[in-house]
Amino acid sequence: MDGDPAVDPRLDSFSLTFPLPFRVAFLVILGVWGWGVNLHFLHIRRIDVPALIRYPARSSPAQLSHHHSTYRLASLLSTCTAVFLVFFWLCTRRDPQSVIDYDWIPMINLAVLFGLLLLPLRRIAVAHSGRSRLLWMLRRISVGGLAEVKDGKFADILLADALTSYAKVLADLFVCLCMFFFDGPNGSATARPDRACGGDILVPLIMAVPSAIRLRQCLIEYVRVRRAQFRDPSVGWGGQHLANATKYATAFPVIILATMLRNSAKVDSDGDGSPGLYRAWVLACLVNSLYSFYWDVAKDWDLTLFSDERAAPDHPYGLRRRLLVHKPVVYYVVIAMDLLLRLTWTVKLSATMDRIADFESSIFLLQFLEVFRRWVWIFFRVETEWIRSTSGADDASLILLGEYQGSKYEDED
Repeated sequence: MDGDPAVDPRLDSFSLTFPLPFRVAFLVILGVWGWGVNLHFLHIRRIDVPALIRYPARSSPAQLSHHHSTYRLASLLSTCTAVFLVFFWLCTRRDPQSVIDYDWIPMINLAVLFGLLLLPLRRIAVAHSGRSRLLWMLRRISVGGLAEVKDGKFADILLADALTSYAKVLADLFVCLCMFFFDGPNGSATARPDRACGGDILVPLIMAVPSAIRLRQCLIEYVRVRRAQFRDPSVGWGGQHLANATKYATAFPVIILATMLRNSAKVDSDGDGSPGLYRAWVLACLVNSLYSFYWDVAKDWDLTLFSDERAAPDHPYGLRRRLLVHKPVVYYVVIAMDLLLRLTWTVKLSATMDRIADFESSIFLLQFLEVFRRWVWIFFRVETEWIRSTSGADDASLILLGEYQGSKYEDED
């Protein structure tokens, strides 16, 4: 198990079998499979996701559906990583020194993986147009850019929100690269992860970037609404965009205080850090988690649980009238699950669980649970967008949120 003193001090038992670069690859591939399942299930529910994200429709029935195309790409990525992982196992056989020496195998796998995922190579006839669009969108949102509605604003929002759930995965990707290239002559990407590699600032900064991207997108939307107000005062003043930006801003105190607490613990002889910093971190986590949970339920999913209309007779308690994804009980389960997974950080409040949470296997489990939470969130977020865009519309596939000027949804994202 993790922390076993019989294991080489540079490694834990979990990393002997599943080192950090392969864990990063696994979670990235999991996201591709998850998106395929999102597309497939919502297609069955007659929710046209490509129309919502302004993705070109298939020009011929003979072409693969969007979800089957995504499955093919995910299968290619999975097969590639599985081959590299088996080769790594054959070379290392869980020997600590061999695991460290053969770090080039998982790093080549990462390079191939991201090449297949992001580069629109025409010789690889698997989701070529989808990969081209993904690369184009990543370029746009990398600085917090946001397309207009007609150009796929909703797709930018979904991708940027997904990146917030991959913040720690992105940080671990940087750690892999840092340990491989810059951690001295004895550095290795498969050694025990050094999350201070490159200094105490870079990793927290990378974790903050996805939230900064979404914050800037919210501010862009606010400015757009303010400009539109001069033409049509009924549009509203965009206050909910500022509230949404505030939600993403609450992630920064969590990251900053966690970094300060970790650095304080390094110089504290008892290893406990500052009690004041710890209490401030707990408060920041609580605010971020509860605010984000409220926004998931009330704004992203348009449920009435936190409104005066929760007990209205035309819909199940706390939900809404139109439920397209599943039966009401599923919504209640998802609400409870979302709250529970938003509060996974509370394991650190227990002295025993805090030690377990620092194991590499536990860190990986928490990252997996966050990716899983975001995958579930997408079903209901897309459903909500579809309901908003098709309410009273004759051409449901062409009308998106933001084209309803004066609607009660005009300033919700």
